[in-house]
Amino acid sequence: MSSAEKTDLVREAVAIFDDLETMQGAIDELENSGFNLADFSFVAKEKAVEEKLGHIYNRVEDLADDPKVPTTIFVPNEMMAETKGALIGAPLYIAAATATGVMVAAGGPLTLTIGAAVAAGGAGAALGGILARIVGDRHAEHLQEQLDRGGLLLWVRARDETQGQRAVKILSKYSPQDVWLQGEDS
Repeated sequence: MSSAEKTDLVREAVAIFDDLETMQGAIDELENSGFNLADFSFVAKEKAVEEKLGHIYNRVEDLADDPKVPTTIFVPNEMMAETKGALIGAPLYIAAATATGVMVAAGGPLTLTIGAAVAAGGAGAALGGILARIVGDRHAEHLQEQLDRGGLLLWVRARDETQGQRAVKILSKYSPQDVWLQGEDS
């Protein structure tokens, strides 16, 4: 086979975790070993899996070796906290800045301008807080959905066999179940 006809081998280390903290520990160690967040994938929401595969699954083990399973990026706790902060901060800022602009344009006194900015900012923060809670609740529901089906399934993309074996070694320290390296022609 010529080099033009040769295909790359896509390798992924696969592990199932019993809880989020353990999986996060494995991801942290993998990141410290040269993997990045884009190398990690996680089972997509139940509805997406059912639509793509045409059936409901009972256990995450049923999905581990299926290349057609829809996946999503894993969102670490730090990123979720940043997202929630942005969801709260953006409406707060926009509402406060808008109220201030309106009061200044209308020639309102400074104390009323400050009061309007505080009130509008508080309302914006409250709206952002509601949005942040919805996002956090949906994320938690998705994780719980996976745990209810046998654990948190994580795939780690490896660029080559050596990196794949390193991923398996690290994941094996954290996962109580078998960890393996799968490969497919891409």
